[in-house]
Amino acid sequence: RFKLALEVYEWMNNRVGRFKLSSSDAAIQLDLIAKTHGVSSAEDYFERIPDAEKDSRTYGALLNAYVEAKERDKAESLMAQMRNKGYSDNTLAFNVMMSLYLKFDEYDKIYQLISEMKRKNIRLNQISYNIWLSAHGSRGSVEGMELVLKQIKLDPEINRNWSVFSTMAAVFMKLGQIEKAEECLRNVETRICREDTVPYQHLISLYSALGKKEEVYRVWSLYKLKLPRVRYTGYHVMISSLIRLGDIEGAEKLYQEWLQGKLDDARIGNLLMGWYIREEPFEKAERFFDQMIQAGLRPNSQSWEILVQGHTKEGRIHDALSCFRKAVDLAKVRKTWKPQPRNVSAFLELCTKEGDTRSKDEFVGMLRELGCFEDTTFESIVASHTGAEVGDHDDQVMSGSKKKSTM
Repeated sequence: RFKLALEVYEWMNNRVGRFKLSSSDAAIQLDLIAKTHGVSSAEDYFERIPDAEKDSRTYGALLNAYVEAKERDKAESLMAQMRNKGYSDNTLAFNVMMSLYLKFDEYDKIYQLISEMKRKNIRLNQISYNIWLSAHGSRGSVEGMELVLKQIKLDPEINRNWSVFSTMAAVFMKLGQIEKAEECLRNVETRICREDTVPYQHLISLYSALGKKEEVYRVWSLYKLKLPRVRYTGYHVMISSLIRLGDIEGAEKLYQEWLQGKLDDARIGNLLMGWYIREEPFEKAERFFDQMIQAGLRPNSQSWEILVQGHTKEGRIHDALSCFRKAVDLAKVRKTWKPQPRNVSAFLELCTKEGDTRSKDEFVGMLRELGCFEDTTFESIVASHTGAEVGDHDDQVMSGSKKKSTM
């Protein structure tokens, strides 16, 4: 859908005489480019926008792209520019940065941003308070959470809706305070608005994390009563939850129900295939993959990566490499996928064990094609398995060191 929306904008861009696009349109395009082609393409688009047409919305869109890609340094640099230009004095920019710091467990920086918002009289909204709650909860500070709740009560523009209690439930679960978590979940259910279905998804996920299978099915029944047709996200949450609970029969039954919708999205199938790879003989996962294709589902990069995981466990280097190439080829189109570090490490370890340097080189080359080495995690994994640093322009890693040119 992002790709189709971007194509519409590109069509409009080619008809300047008929359509006058605003800075808001530019921000939307930048966001679509980031989702479809990756951060680098979004940066290129941003640079092509005339300075006179850049505003808080275009800068905000690029900031969000950096945060989604976990590009912390670039996000912080851009936020500094936004401060200098007066573009950061809005709740959204601060929420985006706080969500980044939450991903990196940098809670002090979240508190600093909250203080800055208060100092500049920038209004905290529901998302701001939820991030603040999560930061205290992640540190195990019930006292801090209670402080935030008092602030919420004193804020006349904030209604303690279901999301506050959902956040608190997740935190209490991490702290092992199960009774308080369950009390919060009951509060979530009493605060669901008539047309809102998202809270049901949160309830299903959280009850499954508590191991409450009966509650999961009860909430699922309520959820289905709300919608004449349950969407992808609903099935994804429910099947994920049943797999977490070990109810594979129930997950398989729901998968068959979902197939009746005649959709071509493989992500639901990937959930079950991933479980088969981990818990069942590899052949079962392969059969399921073939059945997905026969049912009209289109494998995505993650589908092929799951097979890479299976082939790697079986010691099949060339089959794993072939599946990885297919995953990479698909990712070149959408540029929204990178392999899981643990799968990268497992494949390189297998190559090292078998002494297959050629396959290791080819694999590293494909990681570079994906831009994985912009992330130091992948750099360190490759270095640990090759004994070499991975430079931006290295084409191969040979025999535990960089391949050197001969004169």
